[in-house]
Amino acid sequence: MELEDQFRRYFGTPDLATVNAAAFDAGIEHMRVDFGLEKDRDRRFGLWTLLHMLGGAPDLDVAFSSEADRAAARRFMEMAEGLHED
Repeated sequence: MELEDQFRRYFGTPDLATVNAAAFDAGIEHMRVDFGLEKDRDRRFGLWTLLHMLGGAPDLDVAFSSEADRAAARRFMEMAEGLHED
């Protein structure tokens, strides 16, 4: 899953700075629908992490039925927070 490809798929451009608010919201909604339909565990996690970074991720208890997946998501959130503290 290439990040720029995902941006093109959901927002129509690899440059999120050029996406207006309505298109951004529509892209997040499209991504959430795909997340809900996705069966591949790794791809689901990848979509969730992208949604999290863009502020549109569903809550962990809704997103993941597996405690292991919820724990991995918590670790990701902790690491991402650490990146923002610098």
